[in-house]
Amino acid sequence: MSGPLAQALPVDQGWELAQAPSGAHAGPEGLDGLSWRPAEVPGTVAGALALPLDHPHDIEASDWWYRCRLARPEDLPEGSRLALRFEGLTPQAEVWLDGEPLLQAGNMHRRWRCPLPEGQPAAGGGSELVLVFRSLTAALAGRRPRPRWKTALVREQKLRFVRTSLLGRIPGWTPPLPAVGPWRPVLLELLEGPEVHELSLRAGLSEGVPRLRLGARLDPGAAVAAAWVVVGGQRREATLSEGPTGRLLHLDTALPELAPWWPHTLGRPARHAATLHLQTTDGAEHTRDLGQLGFREVSLRGGDAPFALRVNGVDLACWGACWTPPDVRTLHEDPEETAALVARLAAGGMRMLRVIGPHAWASEALLAACDAAGVLLWQDLPLANLDYPHEDEAFAAELAAELRDNLRRLQGHPCVAVICGGSEVAQQAAMVGLPAEAWRTDFVDAELPALRDRHLPGVPLVPGTPWGGALPFHTGAGLTHYYGLGAYRRPPSDVRRADVRFSPECLGFSHVPDDDVLHELFEGARPVPHDPRWKAAVPRDTGAGWDFEDIRDHYLGQLFGLDPVALRSVDLDRYWACSRVLTGELLLRAMAEWRRGESPCAGALVWFLRDLRPGGGWGVLDHRGLPKAAWYALQRAWAPRAALLTDEGLDGVDVHVHNEASEVLRGRVRLRLIRSDRGVVDEAEAVVEVAPRGRLRLQGDAMFGRFTDLAGAYRFGPPRHDVVLASLEDAAGQRLHGDALFPQGHDLPRRLALGVSARAEALDDGQIALHLEAEHFVQHLSVACRGYLPEDDHLHLAPGEERTVRCQPVAPPDGGAPRPFKAVLSALNAEATLTVRGPR
Repeated sequence: MSGPLAQALPVDQGWELAQAPSGAHAGPEGLDGLSWRPAEVPGTVAGALALPLDHPHDIEASDWWYRCRLARPEDLPEGSRLALRFEGLTPQAEVWLDGEPLLQAGNMHRRWRCPLPEGQPAAGGGSELVLVFRSLTAALAGRRPRPRWKTALVREQKLRFVRTSLLGRIPGWTPPLPAVGPWRPVLLELLEGPEVHELSLRAGLSEGVPRLRLGARLDPGAAVAAAWVVVGGQRREATLSEGPTGRLLHLDTALPELAPWWPHTLGRPARHAATLHLQTTDGAEHTRDLGQLGFREVSLRGGDAPFALRVNGVDLACWGACWTPPDVRTLHEDPEETAALVARLAAGGMRMLRVIGPHAWASEALLAACDAAGVLLWQDLPLANLDYPHEDEAFAAELAAELRDNLRRLQGHPCVAVICGGSEVAQQAAMVGLPAEAWRTDFVDAELPALRDRHLPGVPLVPGTPWGGALPFHTGAGLTHYYGLGAYRRPPSDVRRADVRFSPECLGFSHVPDDDVLHELFEGARPVPHDPRWKAAVPRDTGAGWDFEDIRDHYLGQLFGLDPVALRSVDLDRYWACSRVLTGELLLRAMAEWRRGESPCAGALVWFLRDLRPGGGWGVLDHRGLPKAAWYALQRAWAPRAALLTDEGLDGVDVHVHNEASEVLRGRVRLRLIRSDRGVVDEAEAVVEVAPRGRLRLQGDAMFGRFTDLAGAYRFGPPRHDVVLASLEDAAGQRLHGDALFPQGHDLPRRLALGVSARAEALDDGQIALHLEAEHFVQHLSVACRGYLPEDDHLHLAPGEERTVRCQPVAPPDGGAPRPFKAVLSALNAEATLTVRGPR
């Protein structure tokens, strides 16, 4: 996409929306008779109509018209020009300005730029800008070649010909609200100075030194006398030469003065402001903002790791989740909210986010947030499950244009770590029995690598996911979508047996949100799992006779030894409480296995980050972006300094001490064996010293120096303990981390009293410090404090342990003052609760 030196003004005011029968209006004439309503841009039809998430209306059966008045900016500099830029229009879009056709756009994933004739838009009352989004239902009504296979993911197989998102079109787990409308910003560009075309920007490292390579084409005869770039305060001159289609601008320079960009667990994600300067022969200077550049090198480790990342020469295991939009109605991502969320994810130990194939290309808001927070980004091409018609010339040309546009857009963003050819395309072909040659295409083997090499060289490319092995979805080779623990009901021990190397998506569970979400969903009524309002949010595979609540109930029986139907028949509150922490425990145990020094796993991304609607979705965050119990479990699993336990069966229990800091960890590990009715029955400790970015494995039996049957595997008589509790302390005795195993199952006997004393203290920064002290072992202590976000929740407390949990006020939706602090404490192994109130 060409790019001028420009100032971009958002066209986001005065928009109206109207519905019309498909094909009723060929152009903008005669639209006044329609029923118009206000609309937000960027936005969608579903958002403008505020449709409920289960609205049965077929949005795509109609044509949808948008219009606004577009006024000419005042005080335009002499010689300046204007253009309209559309960052995202869903198909099938048409655009007019003052009745004159401006654009036809059939690809949701491309940007479009339209230079405007002199005098447009008009001054004063302005010009009329009209957009229509034609009925996709009508567009797909004609005959198309049949695919080689059909997917159950979507109902309409002809969607394979259309470059649009599958969100809103997947009955099993997305609300039926497909995106229709100007879903990304509409901008009016003020153009000054020479046009800059085909800008290529490559910021990387060469032998550890930041290096910038920049190329561009200017119009033939462009009156440019000099060009230079300023990066991080450092000026570098560019060269100008004549080319066959215009003047060429080139820069290739080292910048040793600048700091490289690091993922947040390895260092500082340093970025540097960059600008391009062109001086014309009349002495005028024109500037283009090139954004905040980060210099880093991403590569694959190689060797015996089929897929493992290395950043700036340092190996990095990638733990994270699959990104989901905060608002499935509009797909809009607010830059400030996105930045705050990604920063919070980084603080919780997350290292990578994946933008999935059924969604779209990453937004500018998400890219900027990941750059700033030091979180890596895995970008799928928006291709998923369908047999895409790469042999169709029109489709292939459109996809190639989309790739050129977006790969250039990703340039300069240091967070971009992986480009992937799509999601579950090869898997879908393999699962219907097609031979191996049908899994691959010329697009995957030749065209995609060539485009990557030209526009985003150096960034690792994978043909698709899952990929590798005798079948694409085999777990022990390449990239796997691991659902053995989860949808396929394998026991927790399968995590080690599966031998996962890297999982771009895994561990999908129906995670129960906190009580305030249940209160919202059920409008204050008693929440029951068979209610249609609840079941609508529980994900399912299309055509399967089970859903992911059935999966969660299966593991409730395995880990707690409880019959879910019997439990919710007599004690519904305990059913919700156990189910809420159950899935987090499964995530924690899987991550502990994958972080072992002996594990070949180099990364795993949980499916997925955030719920698309209120309820028990796959998200480890709820629909508001607030943590569920599962998120807090992952936060403990990903902690940079951690002591994680693994069940080794007849070999007892191992403690895996991780130190991902750049300093030596000196401290001690304590193991305590706890029996619910007696407290601590035995304990041992070991002094540890762990190198920077190192780890250490301790055998529990060696720490005790005698037979203790830590894992409860031998069963020689009644068990001596039902909890194995590990804690990691620094040299001063300060607790850094802890973990717990439950050899006899998670359904511990319940005491009447909570056994926790607590007080709340107001801090100068507006947070509340909740000081806790436990009388006995407390299992999964819940800190329910509406209006506040605790830094830890659903945590275990050792007998006599003192812990402080900071609680951050969450801004109310109405923008008012934070509510007075009130926390209700409860635990799985106690019947009573405790209410703690604090100062305003």
